[in-house]
Amino acid sequence: METLTVKTTHQSYPIFLGEQLLQEAEPILERIYGSQKKRLFVITDTDVAPLYLDQLKRNLTAHQIVGTFVIPSGEASKSFEMYSQAMTAMLEAKLDRSSVVIALGGGVVGDLAGFLASTYMRGISFVQMPTTLLAHDSSVGGKTGINHPLGKNLIGSFHQPDAVIYDLSLLDSLPKREWLSGFGEVLKHGYIGDQQLLDHVQSTGVTNITASVLRKSIAVKAKIVEADEREKGVRAHLNFGHTIAHALEQVSGYGALTHGEAVVNGMAFSLYLSKQLHPSLPIHVDDELHQLQKLGYSFLPLQTMTWLMIQSMLTDKKNTDSQIADVILVESQKPSVILLAKEEFETYLNQFKGEHFS
Repeated sequence: METLTVKTTHQSYPIFLGEQLLQEAEPILERIYGSQKKRLFVITDTDVAPLYLDQLKRNLTAHQIVGTFVIPSGEASKSFEMYSQAMTAMLEAKLDRSSVVIALGGGVVGDLAGFLASTYMRGISFVQMPTTLLAHDSSVGGKTGINHPLGKNLIGSFHQPDAVIYDLSLLDSLPKREWLSGFGEVLKHGYIGDQQLLDHVQSTGVTNITASVLRKSIAVKAKIVEADEREKGVRAHLNFGHTIAHALEQVSGYGALTHGEAVVNGMAFSLYLSKQLHPSLPIHVDDELHQLQKLGYSFLPLQTMTWLMIQSMLTDKKNTDSQIADVILVESQKPSVILLAKEEFETYLNQFKGEHFS
């Protein structure tokens, strides 16, 4: 088991990374909370519960699991309705301010559980127990929230977990599409912060993710989060590829695309935009697109992007009434936030589609 530490202004916490950590849940919680016996409330989903919920319960005998709440799997569960139902279950379980919410699942479970923990009695503790590759990103950094019909993650809070317990053996049961989804965020961290990581994963492919790769990917995010916990500056660089990604997810219907698929489509355009605005950037867009396709990604969502999707971007919290924010690379591994008029953004997007997909 490896341990990384995230040090933010408000809280420092460990990330435990290794195999068979679900079996070690009890001693790991003892490392976090000492001799305190916590009342636990587990939030998971319909995919994860049949596989791992009973196992977790068996491994936490010293603590009292006072309730569980199982949500339907998928992005649609990040909703007001599911938030309300889960909050009711937490209130009925009579959690107090010393109780702990356990998020056992992927990014949707973690985002919802974290938001519930941040708002229950104005904030109680929670622990992330990711079960997907994508959640190696979402479980770190303290962003929590739910979606709204007008935009993704528009309702939420910053609430750091007490710990992240990442059992890599749980990834073995993931279907290929979920591997591709999580791999998108690994690629993103390579593009914005670690050229060696990017070169390695592009050459080895999706099925060769190791603890070392995940440690390096998490380290890129942790470094940025430590410098800017509340996204007042450099943390926005983590949104590389996310401007178009969020629009694709919203307009196609949450869950039709995986988050990672949407992010890779967004990064493809952001790489093109980077090259247009900084011609000396040492990348070849055609080569990058070909490499992403070799890894298994489709750009059909990006090819079919419409003006309606451009309009939907204006509801994203990063944008203004008339300008769209995007993250580009000004140099290799040197991201920057830019603002473009929506008409200019549309022009670049149409150019990109015409040059690469016609």
